Amino acid sequence: MTFDINVLIGQWPAIVSGAGVTIMIWILGTIAAAVIGFLMAVARQYGGMVVDKMLGAIVAVLRGTPFLIQIFLVYYGGPFVGLELDPLPAGLIGISIYGAAYFSEIFRSGFQAVPKGHIEAGECVGLTRGQIIRRILLPEMTMLVLPPSVNMVVILMKETAVLSIITVPELTATLSAIGSQQYAFVEALSALALFYWGLVEVTGWLGNLAETKLSRFRFFNA
Repeated sequence: MTFDINVLIGQWPAIVSGAGVTIMIWILGTIAAAVIGFLMAVARQYGGMVVDKMLGAIVAVLRGTPFLIQIFLVYYGGPFVGLELDPLPAGLIGISIYGAAYFSEIFRSGFQAVPKGHIEAGECVGLTRGQIIRRILLPEMTMLVLPPSVNMVVILMKETAVLSIITVPELTATLSAIGSQQYAFVEALSALALFYWGLVEVTGWLGNLAETKLSRFRFFNA
């Protein structure tokens, strides 16, 4: 057997479409996960003990169970509670919920790393809770949460491959189908690995760039 790249070149429209779906799910799911995770972190920080314990239990369940099981529950278990979703919306919801649990812990750790004296100083000058979050907590925690956040973004990107299990037409499903039809599994899986590796490298580079820019900003504004 020989490695025949022409098998993939002949299927480029389907491959481009699958890659587009993967990137769309990754970006939208990551944004939703970060927003939900941030709101959960704020709620745990300021919502009182009951809210903290309740959200903490939800986070523990989501972090303690495999994403594959979670996406099965969203897609196949939804009809039991009257929620029937197509594969793509189910995949987006699954990625968002899964990522939100991890982002909430990242942001909560960032909040707790900010010195309490800074928060008390803001309260002393009459800042509201929203102003303290926006003017004190967010700027100070950004540098702390950036590296783990970039790592989480990479993890969510790779987890999109799991969505092929529920027939989401992303790149893993597309290339797997091409590999089966053309008996070109090595070519298909090699292309898939290169695609994800390229996205990881680009994401890491952008994360390093953001960290450098933020470091300079903090230095010049110190």
